[in-house]
Amino acid sequence: MTARERFHAVMRFEPVDRLPLVEWAAWWDETVARWEAEGLPRGLDRYELYEYFGLDMWYQDWWRPLHWEAPKPARHGMGIIEDESGYEGIRGYLYQILERWPIDPVRWREWCEAQRRGAVVWFTVDGFFWFSRVLLGIERHLYAFYDQPKLLHRINTELAEWMVRMIERVCEICVPDFMTFAEDMSYNHGPMLSEALFNEFLLPYYQRVVPELKRRGIWVFVDSDGDVSAAVPWFERAGIEGILPLERQSGVDVGVLRRRHPRMRFIGHYDKLVMSKGSGAMRAEFERLIAVARQGGFIISCDHQTPPEVSLANYWEYVKLFREYAEQVGGRGAREIGS
Repeated sequence: MTARERFHAVMRFEPVDRLPLVEWAAWWDETVARWEAEGLPRGLDRYELYEYFGLDMWYQDWWRPLHWEAPKPARHGMGIIEDESGYEGIRGYLYQILERWPIDPVRWREWCEAQRRGAVVWFTVDGFFWFSRVLLGIERHLYAFYDQPKLLHRINTELAEWMVRMIERVCEICVPDFMTFAEDMSYNHGPMLSEALFNEFLLPYYQRVVPELKRRGIWVFVDSDGDVSAAVPWFERAGIEGILPLERQSGVDVGVLRRRHPRMRFIGHYDKLVMSKGSGAMRAEFERLIAVARQGGFIISCDHQTPPEVSLANYWEYVKLFREYAEQVGGRGAREIGS
């Protein structure tokens, strides 16, 4: 099977020749720098690293609704606007669709050809929690659900319409295999907003965009760090089909999520903190995950970017074990679950 055939089969809970061997996120710069000092060829980009380690090829783009020449926050976590007048003031930097930004048609045509040869192609967009936080900053954004609801609705209305235009444009070139809404709306103890606020401020905008994706056959995922367990049924109501990365350090348990949500798909969940602890610890982590992976609908991958305490030798051992466990599933078929 090609990487693309393998991906879609897992998403459909169908048999595969082996599990996908993937890194859904690029490695930390510090990690790659360490590996180069330990013998990794220098200057390899993300996709050359996939080839070097023998991983499946997944091409990703991230479409940002805010142009890179927009004003910058004074420091991390601060926004660039305070209120609706500030939003009006940066309108010239928002929601543009220009040649080569956010979509580079040359790159997407190249990826379309790679997709025909069997690669997976996907994209990310700033989601309906994420983007208003970018604009307002972390603290002001959380107050805005109560103090500036009209502004949040305006931002998300315009963001949703921009997303629909972006989807239409890229699908003229290439229909992606899946996408993620970048949200990061949870922390270690759960979501940063209530279900009522989700229903009011996020759900209507998912319901505008998600059908446009599904009717084109694009699998719909949400990317949220932290413990997303309580929010999974919220996302299900919004039509979301999958969640990543299921950070282990936040207490997420894919086995529990699968029992509660049998048709939800998952990517990630391999505890990145065991990768520096040797073969035994890495093998135990694969053992923890493999039963759910055999059911289909779950692609094992590092639950976030591989940290720099992982040596090149550690990573090669991880890849070797990953392939071993991936091939255990091959040919056995995926057990159809749910309804």
